[in-house]
Amino acid sequence: MSKNNDQAWKTKYGPRRVRQEAPTLEEAITAAQGLTDELDEQTEIAAALIGLPREQVRAELLKLAPPRKDVSKSFVFAGSASAPRTIVVERKPSRRIPSSSRSGVLASAR
Repeated sequence: MSKNNDQAWKTKYGPRRVRQEAPTLEEAITAAQGLTDELDEQTEIAAALIGLPREQVRAELLKLAPPRKDVSKSFVFAGSASAPRTIVVERKPSRRIPSSSRSGVLASAR
C-alpha cells in the first residue's frame, strides 16, 4: 500500500489532505472472516491486507473465537432495476428462556 500522507489537494475550501492508515491485524482478520469460511484462505487474505507473515496471522487467527454459525443472513435487493440496493439482514437467535417455561417454574416454587 502506498503512503500518500504528505500529498495535499488544493480545493476552493483550502488545501485538503487524506490520511491513509494500514488496517490493524484485528480489522484484517475480521474482513477475511467476512469473505470466506476457510481458515487457510482467511490467513492468506489477512496477511495480504496487513503485510505480515502468514504464520503470525494464523497464530492470531487461531486465538480468536470462530464466528457464530447459527447466525442466518438474508440478502434482499431493493429499489428500481436501474439502481438496485443490497440489504443484508442478520438474525441472531435469542438466548433467553421463553416466558412460558419461566412462569411454570415460578408457579411451582410458590
